[in-house]
Amino acid sequence: MTATHILILIGCYFLVLLLISYLTGKNDSNNDFFKAGKQSPWFLVAFGMVGASLSGVTFISVPGWVEASQFSYMQVVFGYLVGYFVIAYVLLPIYYKLNVTSIYEYLGQRFGQVSYKTGAFFFFISRVLGSAFRLFLVAIVLQQFVFDELNVPFEVTVILSILLIWIYTFRGGIKTIVWTDTLQTLFMLVSVGLCIYFINQEMGWTFTEFLASDELKQYNKIFFTDSLFNKTHFVKSFIGGMFITICMTGLDQDMMQKNLTCKSLKDAQKNMISFTVVLVIVNFIFLLLGALLFIYAAKFNIAIPLMDGSPKSDLLFPEIALNNGLGITVAVTFMLGLIAAAYSSADSALTALTTSFCVDFLNIEKRPEAVQKSIRKKTHIGMSILLIIVIIIFKYVLDKNVIDGLLTVATYTYGPLLGLFAFGIFTKYKIMDQYVWMVAIASVLIIVGIANVPMEYLGGYAVGYELLPINGLLTFFGLWLIRIKE
Repeated sequence: MTATHILILIGCYFLVLLLISYLTGKNDSNNDFFKAGKQSPWFLVAFGMVGASLSGVTFISVPGWVEASQFSYMQVVFGYLVGYFVIAYVLLPIYYKLNVTSIYEYLGQRFGQVSYKTGAFFFFISRVLGSAFRLFLVAIVLQQFVFDELNVPFEVTVILSILLIWIYTFRGGIKTIVWTDTLQTLFMLVSVGLCIYFINQEMGWTFTEFLASDELKQYNKIFFTDSLFNKTHFVKSFIGGMFITICMTGLDQDMMQKNLTCKSLKDAQKNMISFTVVLVIVNFIFLLLGALLFIYAAKFNIAIPLMDGSPKSDLLFPEIALNNGLGITVAVTFMLGLIAAAYSSADSALTALTTSFCVDFLNIEKRPEAVQKSIRKKTHIGMSILLIIVIIIFKYVLDKNVIDGLLTVATYTYGPLLGLFAFGIFTKYKIMDQYVWMVAIASVLIIVGIANVPMEYLGGYAVGYELLPINGLLTFFGLWLIRIKE
C-alpha cells in the first residue's frame, strides 16, 4: 500500500467525519458543544467510549508490548473492571446531582475556589500529556509509513493531524464527538477482527488452532504472583489498574463529559457498566493480536522496525500490516482502524480541554452571552496549538513504550485529583482552601522522588503503578493536616 493510497484513504475517512460534523453542528451553541443538550442515547455513548478509552495507544502499543510483558496487562484490565463500578455508583451520582458542566466544579462547591482551580489544573496537565501521548503514536506511524516517503517533516505531520481534528470538532463539540466516536469504534473493532483473521489465514491456522497452538503459550501468561518485588505482580497491577480507571475516567473531564450528555443518571450508569464488559473483552483480543504479530514476525524473519536507530515495538503492527505481503485488505483495514483509534480519543480530548479551560479558568458561563461563543472558539484554537507543541517535544524526549509511558505519567498527575475527590466524598471536613495547591504539588514531588529511587536501595523492589494510590493517599493526608477542626 503506497503513501498515496493511504492519503486517499485518510481523505475519504475525514470526509465522512466532516459530514457528521455538519449534521450535528448546525446549532453551534455552547450548550451543544459542552453538553450535547443532554440528549445522547446511553448505548451510543457506551459504544463510542470503547474507542475513546482504547485509542491508538491500545491499537498499536498494547500488541507491541506483548513480547516484553506477555499478557500481564490483563491484570491491569481486571483492576479497570472494579474501577468502572466505583465510577458508576459513587462518582456519577454526585455529578448528576450537582448538574455540573465541568466535574471539577464539585471541588469548588465542596472546598473552595483554590481546590477547584487545583483540580482543574491537574486535569489539564494530565489530559494534555495523555492526549499528546496518543497522538504522538499515530503521528510516528504516519511519518514512518507515509510522510517520510513524501519528504514531509514530522512537525508538518503533527500540524495536519491536529488541524483535521479541529475542523470537524470546532462547531459541534461533544455532540459531534458522541456520533463520530461510535463510527470510529466500529471501524477499529472490525479492523482488529479482520487483521487477526487474515494473519491466521497466512499462518495456515483457524482462530481455534491459533488459541491452541504451542507458539501462543510462549506469550499468554496472565497472572504474575512470583514476587511482590516485581513490577508486574498481580496485586500491584490490579490495584494500580483500579485507581488508574477511577482517575483517568471518573476524575477526567474528557471521559465524564460524554457520560454527562446522557438523559439521566440511570442511563449513564447503564452506559458505564455495558461499556466495561465490552472493554475487558476487547483488551484481551488486542493482546491475542499482539502474540499473533510476534509469532508471525518470528516465522517470516520480520525485524522490529527502527526509529531514530532504536527498535520500536510499537511499530511492529503497522510494519506487518503495510509492508509484508498480507494484501490490500489488511492494509486498508489496519489504516482505518489506526485512524479511528487515534482520533476517537484525540477529538474528545481536544473538546474536553476546551471545555475545561473555558469553564474552569475563563469562567465562560459568567461572561456575557454575546462573547461566550467567541471565547470558546479562540480557546479551541489555542488548545490545538498547545497539543501540536507537546507532541513535537515528545519526539525528542520519549524513549519508552507509549502505553507504559502513558500509565507512568498518570501516576504523577492524577494522584492529587484522587486525594481531593476522596477527601471530599469520604469525610465531612472543610479545609484551609488556600493551602491546597501546596499539598498537591508536595505530593507529586514526593512521588517523583520515590519513583526515581534505585531498585537496589529498595531491596530490589520495582516501583509500579501502585504509585497512583500512594500519591492519592499522600494528598489525602496533606488535606487532613489542613482540615478545619469544628
